[in-house]
Amino acid sequence: MKAKYLSGMVLVLVLVLVLMLTGNGQAEQQEEAKTLFSAERESLTENFFGAGDKLEDGGITVGLFATQIYQQNVRGGLSTHRRTGRYTGSFDLELTADLEKLLGMEGARTYLLAEGSWPEVAGITEPAVGSYFGVNDDATSTRVIDITEFWFEQKFGSSWIVRVGKVDLTGGFECGDCPVSFDGNLYANDETRQFLNSALVNNPTVPFPDYGLAALVYYNPVEWWYASVGAADGQADVRETGINTTFHGEDYFFGIFETGIVPQIPTAKGPLPGSYLFGVWYDPQDKERFSSGSIRRDDTGFYASFSQQIYRENSELTDRQGLGAFARWGWADSEVNEVNHFWSVGAQYQGLIPGRDDDVLAAGVAQGIFTDENDAGFTKDAETVTELYYNAQLAGWVNLSPSVQYISRPAGNSSAGDAIVLGMRMQMSF
Repeated sequence: MKAKYLSGMVLVLVLVLVLMLTGNGQAEQQEEAKTLFSAERESLTENFFGAGDKLEDGGITVGLFATQIYQQNVRGGLSTHRRTGRYTGSFDLELTADLEKLLGMEGARTYLLAEGSWPEVAGITEPAVGSYFGVNDDATSTRVIDITEFWFEQKFGSSWIVRVGKVDLTGGFECGDCPVSFDGNLYANDETRQFLNSALVNNPTVPFPDYGLAALVYYNPVEWWYASVGAADGQADVRETGINTTFHGEDYFFGIFETGIVPQIPTAKGPLPGSYLFGVWYDPQDKERFSSGSIRRDDTGFYASFSQQIYRENSELTDRQGLGAFARWGWADSEVNEVNHFWSVGAQYQGLIPGRDDDVLAAGVAQGIFTDENDAGFTKDAETVTELYYNAQLAGWVNLSPSVQYISRPAGNSSAGDAIVLGMRMQMSF
């Protein structure tokens, strides 16, 4: 099924649900609509009408998610009138197989992620805003369906995990319920539920390759500390298997190492989770020097990512209501990298409005400082991004998130004015 037809079906579905709530139908229809919009209903189809529960008992977990985003540049940028691509959508189909249940392989599992997106023009960044980072990290142009991840994972004892296959390096692991390995962050890590601007999703000074063949090792000997290392195909293309780019042509393998502490700060209302991550990366690919045009290899850089819950409302361990903050920092050599320095800071509050315990209000600021090499083409020294969003849970299976972004000096281009981008995102779990 083509993605544009899928998006149409999703919109029709939402319209039907609204009519069920507002129409003059029978009492049982209204009661069913209330059930559909219950916070306890975690997926629209209740795990595929119960079939998913039976699969999970056998070791297979299936998830289907859709994200739809409308954005409009209302001021500045390159243009406020180029409307092509203002609406984007995507879907994610996840399949996890517990190989211990299926084949008796203790500590082993596989994971497959298939993704699709639409329309052909990916968002409003290029035609309207002109941002260097991008105001919609979920937008990728038309893809009917691609296998973007497919990997095998094996645990060794209680401390070691090895993962091999087609991997998203930023998807990583979890330590102490916090995303880590690589460039993880508790409050700024997921474009489908948190910030939309790419500068508030991952660190732009880290030249992560596209999803491709990789091998990762994760070591977690104690609850509060970990270390991890990865090697990935530096020439990967998400739409390919990765065999050709990995084993033919140049042997360019991107390397990354990260370590961090993940403390649980004790308080009267329970522990406050946090993560403090530090990493170094290595990219062997040929890169052209801005000043001379000569080729340089063996590029390296550094990064850090911090997140910490500061206040919690309740003592229940599974309740995340309260205030949290985050920060990122990164450095890359200005001789061959367009973004030389990067930083971001922000905060979120979950459950700020009484009775809306799962809603999230968040704000973040990020700045990428461009190389000062004259031939790099930047006429301004930095791009600064400010984003504010409110993620409202309408039901356990659907969230609606209005957002506003302010982009100062887009792409370091003196001819592009400061831009204001308004957006609305809907995330659904089937």
